[in-house]
Amino acid sequence: MLCKEMIMDFLADYLDGTLSSDILADLERHLQDCTPCVAYLNTYKKTRDLTGQAARVEMPEEMKVRLREFLLKQLAKGR
Repeated sequence: MLCKEMIMDFLADYLDGTLSSDILADLERHLQDCTPCVAYLNTYKKTRDLTGQAARVEMPEEMKVRLREFLLKQLAKGR
């Protein structure tokens, strides 16, 4: 199996812990011998962590109000 197939196709499921035991074993075996894939995995984890933190930033109340108004106007136009 190529690195692209091994890592990229299963990365999110691997980090979420939702891989089947067979695929998990294959992936972990691959990671033991593939330094580039380990580096990619670490970069992916860091990126996911950072974007998760960014998503937790509270939207200012004024922006919520303006967004609600905009969406209601867009919905009204579609009727």
